[in-house]
Amino acid sequence: MSLERDLVSPDAEGDERAIESALRPKRLSEFIGQSRVREQLSLVLQSALRRERPPDHVLMSGSPGLGKTTLAMIIAAELGMPLRLTSGPALERAGDLAAILSTLSEGEVLFIDEIHRMARPAEEMLYLAMEDFRVDIVVGKGPGATAIPLEIAPFTLVGATTRAGLLPAPLRDRFGFVAHMDFYDVEELEQVLRRSASLLGLRLPDEAAHEIARRSRGTPRIANRLLRRVRDFAEVRTDGVITRDIASAALNLYEVDAEGLDRLDRAVLGALLRKFGGGPVGLSTLAVAVGEEPETVEVVAEPFLVRQGLLARTPRGRVATASAWSHLGLTPPPDAFGAPGLPTLFEDP
Repeated sequence: MSLERDLVSPDAEGDERAIESALRPKRLSEFIGQSRVREQLSLVLQSALRRERPPDHVLMSGSPGLGKTTLAMIIAAELGMPLRLTSGPALERAGDLAAILSTLSEGEVLFIDEIHRMARPAEEMLYLAMEDFRVDIVVGKGPGATAIPLEIAPFTLVGATTRAGLLPAPLRDRFGFVAHMDFYDVEELEQVLRRSASLLGLRLPDEAAHEIARRSRGTPRIANRLLRRVRDFAEVRTDGVITRDIASAALNLYEVDAEGLDRLDRAVLGALLRKFGGGPVGLSTLAVAVGEEPETVEVVAEPFLVRQGLLARTPRGRVATASAWSHLGLTPPPDAFGAPGLPTLFEDP
């Protein structure tokens, strides 16, 4: 994956998670954005504290980088309870989950990231644990196997998923509170950037914060990453002072344009417009034209392009919209997809 794609990727890998931890808000009152989710979650937590009982299990869905892990940490902090972290892919067997559940203390918060990727045996064990705070440990094999019930301490499960549609209904129905995390608007990202700049000891003028925010694809994680790259540029190429022009120059260097599109995004649009006249064109053909795997184009580039209204997935293939022509400085044809007076049909093939 190229450097510029890493820069606007919503996923965090390796050392970046440690960097993120220093910028995470610690309390619900410090969390920026997601106002409806914050208000609803505050009521759930306050009610649980008054009843002196663990709150309902919480499920959070949404794209990477929007704050699901941060909210899980905040839930534990607001309850004054420890937090145990794991992930769906790490729970390959029922025994893996049983080992965690059996050591939870009363009221502890268990966070399972990417919960939709849990193995089926672990998932089925979780049903009983969430509902009755009990797990059945199977001893032996075959006809002689025996299930021994094991009581576990009442706990709160916080699940996070980027693919809510892949969660089986029996698991989804056991969550008492379900929250969907939305993308941030530019004003909210400006607040995130100002808070992060303060923690990093940076002076960030409003116009510079706006320039970074509008290129951050609606995602706080990307906004904080771009802020660090702008800081590096300002310290090495200038006197360290961040201005709007400095922010713009830094992000242009990293090939992140004014709308947050990177090299791959523009390559996809460029091929679609210049080689295929705006489409429709099949995914595989488009991927070959930009020298990428079809999965990379479909999973990495398409979601943001569709959300920005620059690309549409139709039954006949991928089609560039009138906005895409304008974004690349080209004149859209009269029959361009999404042109005024023409019907639009955003359907998956």
